[in-house]
Amino acid sequence: MKALVTRLDSFGDVLLAGPAVRAVAARADTVTLLCGPHGAPAARLLPGVDEVLVWDSPWTGFQPPAVSREEIDGIVAAVDADSALILTSFHQSPLPTALLLRLAGVRFIAADSEDHPGSLLDVRHHRAPHAHEAEAALDLAEAAGFPRVDDGRLRVLPPPATGALTGPGEYVVVHPGASVPARAWSPGRCAQAVRELTAAGRRVVVTGGAGERDLTAYVAGGRAVDLGGRTGAAELAGVLAGAACVVTGNTGPAHLAAAVDTPVVSLFAPVVPAERWRPYGVPYVLLGDQDAPCAGTRARRCPVPGHPCLDTVTALDVVAAVDKLVEAT
Repeated sequence: MKALVTRLDSFGDVLLAGPAVRAVAARADTVTLLCGPHGAPAARLLPGVDEVLVWDSPWTGFQPPAVSREEIDGIVAAVDADSALILTSFHQSPLPTALLLRLAGVRFIAADSEDHPGSLLDVRHHRAPHAHEAEAALDLAEAAGFPRVDDGRLRVLPPPATGALTGPGEYVVVHPGASVPARAWSPGRCAQAVRELTAAGRRVVVTGGAGERDLTAYVAGGRAVDLGGRTGAAELAGVLAGAACVVTGNTGPAHLAAAVDTPVVSLFAPVVPAERWRPYGVPYVLLGDQDAPCAGTRARRCPVPGHPCLDTVTALDVVAAVDKLVEAT
């Protein structure tokens, strides 16, 4: 059986699909993961994936492309599968993807859907209202005939050694960036946390993408190892795997840390529910006002002046949370 799993969103979303992908891989001869360009680096880290098919969908992402008949025909021609599992967030419809997969000749399609699917789905599943995204994906996989085969935690392929990047000795990672600005702790607060962590005797490594070098340099402030722009997805997994703890917002590296079994201090803006998106399967401390006025808005930029849900968190709060997690593990 050739199976297809789709998750068309971001890096972290694809990581959260990992347990469901392994469930499908246990029953299928091959597994293709259809994802968007931002999720592709994560897809290539997942155990159980034989092929990664990348497509920029016009109904997902922060800057979706215009609808193109040529692009639609191309993805329909590229899909080669007998069965498919369409993974979506609780606020998304799987039906546009299901229509394309039907046109591609996929005979069996399963998805969570509140909308009537007509003939587009063979399994129309209803997700539990408060389920974590990883659990919801596993529940759908089981309903489609792919029961879980392990503990259901997040996993990635073994990362490379990164001691040459981080240097010797125990360290804490601070990852200040986020793909959604509303979910990021302010740069000033991050820099304060680095100062307080180093003052408390912790060695700190600051990570960030190629477009975040100015941010990581500012946050590191000459006190921490600055790895801004120096790690791809696999190298970042290695850096996080070697950390005693990771301090970050609700963004992809939080889920990558969980996938390499590293505790997380989660600076969590409540624009999306923590019950669905918190670090999964590892010890964590959740910081941030979960009852702030922005709660549940899915806002990309903070709608409340001063970003109070996160900027009321102090550097000393983070130091205490790091101490708690490191001492416990």
